[in-house]
Amino acid sequence: MSARRPRATWVAALLLTAAAASTLTAAPAQALVGQPVNDSFAFTAKLDIAGERSCSAALVAPQWLATAASCFSDSPGQSSPKLPDGKAVTAVIGRPDLTRDVGTTATVTELVPRTDRDLVLAKLDKTVTGIAPVGLAANTTIEGQDVWVTGYGRTKDEWVPDRLHYAKFTTGAVKPTTVGLTAKSDGAAICQGDTGGPAFRDVGGRFELIGVNSRSWQGGCQGTDAKETRTNAVDARTDDLTGWIQGITSPPAPLRGKDWKKATNLVSGYFTGGSPGGNRRMDLFVTWEDGTASLFQGADGKDPEHLFTAEHKMPGKSWFYAKSIAAGNFTGSGTDGLVVRWKTGQVTSFAHVDQNGFSKEEELKPASASWADNVMEMTVGRYTANAQRDDLLIRWKDGSFALHTDIGANGLKREVQLLKATPAATKIVQMTAGEFTGKQTADLLVRWENGSASIYRGVSTTKPFDDEIKIRPENSGWRFTKALAGGAFVDNARPNDVLVRWEDGNLSLYPAVDASGTHGEAELLK
Repeated sequence: MSARRPRATWVAALLLTAAAASTLTAAPAQALVGQPVNDSFAFTAKLDIAGERSCSAALVAPQWLATAASCFSDSPGQSSPKLPDGKAVTAVIGRPDLTRDVGTTATVTELVPRTDRDLVLAKLDKTVTGIAPVGLAANTTIEGQDVWVTGYGRTKDEWVPDRLHYAKFTTGAVKPTTVGLTAKSDGAAICQGDTGGPAFRDVGGRFELIGVNSRSWQGGCQGTDAKETRTNAVDARTDDLTGWIQGITSPPAPLRGKDWKKATNLVSGYFTGGSPGGNRRMDLFVTWEDGTASLFQGADGKDPEHLFTAEHKMPGKSWFYAKSIAAGNFTGSGTDGLVVRWKTGQVTSFAHVDQNGFSKEEELKPASASWADNVMEMTVGRYTANAQRDDLLIRWKDGSFALHTDIGANGLKREVQLLKATPAATKIVQMTAGEFTGKQTADLLVRWENGSASIYRGVSTTKPFDDEIKIRPENSGWRFTKALAGGAFVDNARPNDVLVRWEDGNLSLYPAVDASGTHGEAELLK
């Protein structure tokens, strides 16, 4: 493999000592004898900064590059990198051979710098597809490791190469914000134009970014004093910033950072706005073991990467008394409310729930030993012809099902028995309502204790459980589910999705569950 050197197109002089006669300049990695590389290093990008200078960079996320902050400074000591006024910064990614029409060309629209080192994250105006970003480091860099360095800068005999080059270096002194690099092969150096280019290690075939090229002596690079023979360099470390990079390039969905083993109820609904057929996706109401509750606000349909945009801490700490919760539109208003069965068997409703809390709590049923001990689960769906209000479906311990209609006006007085007590129905472990099959009334998805799952299509007072579709076989992985929530999480459309909380606290999403079953699983959280 041949060498290549990273460095900015201008020389940012840094004296190694007061007596040093030569400068250690900022530039991404490139080799003296530049050899074209294959597409394995296609995550390396070339930056054209307002047509005045060029740098190299690394794709660290589909819409983000990591590079040297000095690439965007008018002078080496300038602490606040900025985009040039009125002039574009263009990035070419996935084009090791610049003479080919491949890869992606994008414009840098935003800079997020580190204040403690020569590093900046640059956001692109488009998402890069078909090119895998370089991996982020899982472990700290130590001295004596072999790393690759890539860049589009000068070589020994080329001012403006049209090929990406690379070279192998060895890590030297590892300091809090920098890591030293020493060329491992003859003729390798980091030259102008290589500044910001990546230094990365090969861990079992996975490339891990450990730094970006910051300063180099540039010995042997074209345009450097012939007396200069030093080729060592200094990189700004990235191996200790994996969390920082991920937090900016992929802002953690509010699902993260929570112990989901402690979630006791998952309830979907249109609480903070939106409606079926609109642009806003469903929200998720969650209660926790400590009695607190959260409302995760559904993302706008224009955001394909996130299901939720914010977590709102809800007032009150008494939710450990809630035995089962269901959400729906009981008043005919534009947003959903909650029905709660408490530990005492009392049932209350909240007409409205949003990020500011709960409103208009009413008692639907006083405390009752029967409701405390014998109601297993509740869910809400549109099971009657009433197009304005949802219905409450109750599963009893003996395997019977009851439907309470129009509870906004009549409480729990209007009850219809859907299914008489049956031993088979006592084997149901979880259930959730949803619109999965396009029937006029809602469907019911149930998980059985043997790990199988079924959809009952179009449950209604005239056809309660006549049409069963098995969507998961016996002994499937679903025997480890702890909670199910059907809703419009991915697209505000039908068929609905199913959110699953597993025994180990992981979360998964099954998008667009329909009569033909589940179509892939998206792991939301490990």
